[in-house]
Amino acid sequence: MKTYLRILQFAKPYSRFVPLYTLYTILGIIFGLFNFTLLVPLLDVLFGEVGQQEAVAMATGKPEFALNIEFFKEFFNYYFGQVILEEGRGGALLFVCIMIIVSVFLANVFRYLAFRIVGELRAHVVRNMRQTVYERITQLHLGYFGNERKGDLMTRLTVDIQEVESSVVNTLTVVVREPISIIAFFVLLFSMSAELTLFSLILLPISGGIIAGISKRLKRKAQQGQDSLSFILTIIDETLSGMRVIKAFNAEPFILDKFYDQNNRYARIQRSIAHKRDLASPLSEFLGVSVVAGLLLYGGTLVLNQESELSASEFITYIVLFSQVLVPAKAMSSAFSNIQRGLVSGDRVLQVIDTVPQVVDKPNAMVLPAFEDKIELRDVGFAYGDKPVLQHISVTIPKGKTVALVGPSGGGKSTLADLLPRFYDPTEGAILIDGHDIRDYTTQSVRAQMGVVTQESILFNDTIYNNIAFNKTDATEEEVIAAAKIANAHEFIIQTENGYQSMIGDRGGKLSGGQRQRISIARAILQNPPILILDEATSALDTESEKLVQEALTNLMKNRTSVVIAHRLSTIQHADHILVLQQGQIVERGTHEELQEQGGLYARLTQMQLTV
Repeated sequence: MKTYLRILQFAKPYSRFVPLYTLYTILGIIFGLFNFTLLVPLLDVLFGEVGQQEAVAMATGKPEFALNIEFFKEFFNYYFGQVILEEGRGGALLFVCIMIIVSVFLANVFRYLAFRIVGELRAHVVRNMRQTVYERITQLHLGYFGNERKGDLMTRLTVDIQEVESSVVNTLTVVVREPISIIAFFVLLFSMSAELTLFSLILLPISGGIIAGISKRLKRKAQQGQDSLSFILTIIDETLSGMRVIKAFNAEPFILDKFYDQNNRYARIQRSIAHKRDLASPLSEFLGVSVVAGLLLYGGTLVLNQESELSASEFITYIVLFSQVLVPAKAMSSAFSNIQRGLVSGDRVLQVIDTVPQVVDKPNAMVLPAFEDKIELRDVGFAYGDKPVLQHISVTIPKGKTVALVGPSGGGKSTLADLLPRFYDPTEGAILIDGHDIRDYTTQSVRAQMGVVTQESILFNDTIYNNIAFNKTDATEEEVIAAAKIANAHEFIIQTENGYQSMIGDRGGKLSGGQRQRISIARAILQNPPILILDEATSALDTESEKLVQEALTNLMKNRTSVVIAHRLSTIQHADHILVLQQGQIVERGTHEELQEQGGLYARLTQMQLTV
C-alpha cells in the first residue's frame, strides 16, 4: 500500500485529474444503474402487471423533491403512469426503450470522458516517474555505477516503469470506479430488499479471501522475474559491448549458454506468474456465480412462497442487478492480482529514487569565483567504505603549473584526480581553490572551471560537430573548427564522408583510438577551462597517434593549470612538479631530474620503461 501511495505522488497536481474523473465516473455509474432500474417497468408492461387502474394511481400526485432514491423512483413512476394513460402500453414500451437507449448513451459518454482523464493521468505519472529516476541517476556519485549492473538500471528506467504504467496506473480506474460502482449497486439493492442483500454479503467475503491469497504469492514471483530480466539485459549489454572479445576467444557457446540459462529461468517465472494471475478471473467468476445461484435459490423460494416483499418482476431485476455487482468485483480481483507485479517494479524504481547522492551541494552553496591563484590539497584522505584509498595528501598547485601523478596501479592516482571536480568528496581534509573549500560551492560552478580528458574517450552516438560542441550550445562553427585544429583533428575530420556532420557510431566506433582521443581534446579546448585533468590520455595509443595527441595536449595545456596522470616518460618529464603515489600516500615529489637523482621508486619506474 505504501508503494502504491508513493506512485500516486507522481500524479500531482491532483486537481488536474481527480475532480473531473470523479464527476464523470459518478455520472457514468448513475446512468448505468438507471438502465437496470428501467427493467422493472419494462417487465411490468410486457407481462401486463400495469393496468389502467395502476397507471392512474402512479400518475396521481407529483412527488415533492427530496435527495433520496425513493423520490427518483416516485418521480419516474409519475411520468411513466401519465405515458401509459396517454399512449397506452405500446407507447409506454416505446418510452422505456427510448429511455434505455438515452441512458446507455450517456453512461458510455461519461465512461469515455473518464477514460480520457485516466489516459492523461497515466502519461503524466509515467513521464514524471521516468524524469525523476533519470534525474536521480545523473545526480549519483560515480561509485554507485561501479556497484550496479548497467542492465539493471536500464530495466528500471524502461521495463519497470512500463510495468508500473500497465499494472498500477491502469488499475486506478478499477480502484476508484469499481468500489463506487459496488457501493452504488448495494445501496440500490438494499433499497429493494435488505434481507436478500444481507444474505449475499455473508457469501461474498469468501471469494475475496481466496483472491487475496493468490495475490500475495504473485508478488514474490514478480520480484524474481524482474531480477531475472535485469540480468538478461546486462548480458545483452555486455555481449554487444564485448563482441570483439567474444569472437576472438570463440566464446559464442559460453555466452549463449549463459543467456539461455537466464532466459529459461525468466520464462519459468513468467509461466508461474501467468498461471496464478489467470486463475484469479475464472475463480472469482465461479465464486460469484455460486453466490448468485445461492441467492436465486433463497430469494426464489421466498417469492414462490409469497414471503418476500418483492414482486416477480422486481425479483428478476434484483437478480440482474446483483449479477452486475460481479463485474466490478471481478475487475477488482483481477486488478489486485495484476497490480502485484507493478508494485514490485514500483519498489525497484523507488529504490533508485531513494538513493541519496553522496556529493550534494550545501543549502547555502555559492558559485565558485574564477580561478586566480592556486589549488591546495590539505591533508586529504579518502576511503571506499572501510577501505582507505588516499591518506594525508598535501600539495599546492600554483596557477599555470603542471603537476604529474605517477606510481604503480592502485596507488590512488585516478581517485585523487576525481576529487578535484567533486566526483567524490574527501572523507578527510579539504580541497581549496584560491583558499575556498570546494564543498562550500556548487558542483556545477566547480566543474565549469575544469576540463577532463580520460584514457577511454567517452563519445556519443552523434555527429563529430555535436561531440566537440557537447553542452556548449552557443558555440559557432568557427569556434568548433578552431578547437579541432588545435587538437590536430581537423585534417582527418574533413576527410570523413560528411566532414563535421559525420556520425561516429556507438561510443565513436567508426573512428580510431587516436581520432577519438583528439575529438575529446577538441571538446575540452572548446570549453576553455582554466584547470585541466588528463587521466592517462595517451596510454592506449600507438606511436604515431600518440605523437599527434601529445601535440594536441601540449596545445591544450598552454597557460592552464594541469593535473596529469601518466606512465609514459614523454608525458611527464616536462611537468613542473611530479608526485609519486604508492598505496594512497605521496612517497616522492619533485621535478623529473630531482627524482631521477634520488634513485627511488620514480627512478625505477622510468628505468623499467626505458628498458622495455
